[in-house]
Amino acid sequence: MSDATERDCDDERKLVFEYDLDAPPEKVWRAVTIPALCARWLPQSDLAESEPVSSVAGEEICYRVRDAEPPFLESSVTFRIEPNHSGGTVFRIIHQIDHGRLKHSIHRPANSNRRALMRAA
Repeated sequence: MSDATERDCDDERKLVFEYDLDAPPEKVWRAVTIPALCARWLPQSDLAESEPVSSVAGEEICYRVRDAEPPFLESSVTFRIEPNHSGGTVFRIIHQIDHGRLKHSIHRPANSNRRALMRAA
């Protein structure tokens, strides 16, 4: 028996990166919200919209980004910020592909521990 949990399609299109930073949450928040600072690591040319899609002050901000090359897929990048136990910051970057055309094109690995599905030719 495997301890693997079954994930839905939305979870399979999401990358989550988590970092422990020495900087306080207020400083990290400024880096992801002030356009001049944000542009150093998230260029305006990559943004689908110049303004954030959503924001919870001091905790989370979400931007829409667009590929520079065809088929120009859009995705969302969410930054979550919370204090850690040492006065620094737990910084999560969640990149999720939102494009509907990809929903049915995700191929599952042969060893995914999911039920086998037979398809007619």
